[in-house]
Amino acid sequence: MALILCIETGTDICSVGLVRDGELVSLRESDSGRDHAKKVGVFVDELFTQTGISPEDIDAVAVGKGPGSYTGLRIGVSFAKGLCYGLSCPLIAIGSLEALAAVAREDYDAGIIDVENWDDVLLCPMVDARRMEVYAQVFNSAGAARSEVMAEVVGEESFAQYRANTQFVIFGNGAAKCAEVLSGATLIDVTPSVRGMARLAQRAFDAGDFVDVAYFEPFYLKDFVVTTSKKKLF
Repeated sequence: MALILCIETGTDICSVGLVRDGELVSLRESDSGRDHAKKVGVFVDELFTQTGISPEDIDAVAVGKGPGSYTGLRIGVSFAKGLCYGLSCPLIAIGSLEALAAVAREDYDAGIIDVENWDDVLLCPMVDARRMEVYAQVFNSAGAARSEVMAEVVGEESFAQYRANTQFVIFGNGAAKCAEVLSGATLIDVTPSVRGMARLAQRAFDAGDFVDVAYFEPFYLKDFVVTTSKKKLF
């Protein structure tokens, strides 16, 4: 049995939840923009206030490790690390694409999304990486990974080996721009949420799969590139 605080800030969604024994107890999230630095602490405080749970009752903190927004990931991971230091509890890192695929599976089970021949589909969560590039990973409908995490500049031949003989389902904030390019792909509306982290975090906790709080870094997949502003300041 475990009580885990889950945090996901790798996209425009700021999502925080309390999970007990793999089931979501309480959730706070917003899709109003990338002001996660202001929201994440407020959301955590609201969760504790609303549930009456004390921070000292937390057994672990789980955070979406990426890939995703460089700034968003750093905010979430830094906040999670601070909590772990303050509460002397372990840190769990969950792949953000795996968690997004878990949200899709949960939404299908709940009847929120409708996809034919679900048992035979391949799921491809996509996180926007600007222009026609996405961070992506392919899973089967049971949640088992069928590919490594990749940074893909999407063209007509992208994911061809996965699209050839089965229904290829895409979702996430990078999927819409790819739908017309990937012929035959099915676009569904699924957004990141700590709902997808709940059972994954519990599984990691049970296995003792923790990361080093001092040295853990988000999984950026690509190096952060600083661009020079074209605005004249003087």
